[in-house]
Amino acid sequence: MFHDRARLTAIAGKGGDGSIHFRREKYVPRGGPDGGDGGHGGDVVVVADPRRRDLSGFRPNQKLRAGRGGIGGGRLSNGARGEDAVLGVPVGTQVFEGEELVADLAHPDARVVVAEGGAGGRGNKHFAGPRRQTPRFAEVGLPGEEREIELRLKLLADAALVGLPNAGKSSLLTRISNARPKVAEYPFTTLSPVLGTVEAPDGRQLVVADVPGLIEGASEGVGLGHEFLAHLERARVLVHVIDSAEDDADERWRTIDAELAAYGAGLDERPQVVVLNKIDLGPEPPSFDVGEERILRVLRVSAVTGAGLDELRQALFELLPQEDEETAEPADEMVDFLVYRPRPTKRAFRVYRTERGFRVTGTPPAEAELEAILRAAGARAGDEVEVGEELLEWE
Repeated sequence: MFHDRARLTAIAGKGGDGSIHFRREKYVPRGGPDGGDGGHGGDVVVVADPRRRDLSGFRPNQKLRAGRGGIGGGRLSNGARGEDAVLGVPVGTQVFEGEELVADLAHPDARVVVAEGGAGGRGNKHFAGPRRQTPRFAEVGLPGEEREIELRLKLLADAALVGLPNAGKSSLLTRISNARPKVAEYPFTTLSPVLGTVEAPDGRQLVVADVPGLIEGASEGVGLGHEFLAHLERARVLVHVIDSAEDDADERWRTIDAELAAYGAGLDERPQVVVLNKIDLGPEPPSFDVGEERILRVLRVSAVTGAGLDELRQALFELLPQEDEETAEPADEMVDFLVYRPRPTKRAFRVYRTERGFRVTGTPPAEAELEAILRAAGARAGDEVEVGEELLEWE
């Protein structure tokens, strides 16, 4: 089954704690502080992987965790950075947080950090000075970000086949490309989008998508195709396949075009190639005339006999020239990624580990948040927690 949506929780790694350590060497019985810093927590990263085709393989409410930063050591040795959690998704995947677009991964290897690891705590070396020569405390590493994200896939194809059910789209894709979709003589054989590669004699290639058949009311959720209308948004041209064995080709075209307009996203303004299929079933060439400038070509073909298929392939390569990758500038919707989420503000407090427990400075957070931070920092029963001028005991 084709999967084009997935929800998951991204949990970045906690920063490692700074070290409380003093230099101890022969003939130096009272060496100064040399506690190292904790390592930065690992990030959760989403990367566009051209080898992936859909979002299958994700469990419902799956949690993706990055590694914790290492704890600082003596002799100014810093903790290791936590291991990143890297999630590969198909090219064309959008990342949402709620209804806010976080990133649009429209190119191979495009990436975005969806949850940033916490900063590592500073070791006690940083707090030494003329008035405090033996600091017996160090910073606790900050927790990493935790975010609920949704992945939504929009296929990247040069051309997309659209039309009513049983118009012959799957058969057509089979004849002009390397795709092998399921074909049968009843509507809704295609239950999910199928991609195929069309190759020219000179080696050029185009990607064509077959989208499940649309019916009247599809934009409002009727039938199957409404779930896949989003996959048409990035196609450079729509190939509108019409069963020419029927007499109302013009009306069939208007039915689907009305659904494209109702869906929005500019689909009713997208250039089209109209393909009148099944010409082998009629004694006379089918007629078609709707007077739309955005219709670039009207072709008459038969997916059964192969008539007109060479002209269709040639038309696709003429209308969809390949751009020079070194000179072509990506369109606005095809940039590597778009980040709208503002960076988190700096914490108004810090947590330090002492020899007897913990110390909280600055403006302390709410009690529940402070308890969660101290618990993550390893607080145990009996530890002293100093908050401002209050001295508490952890229970």
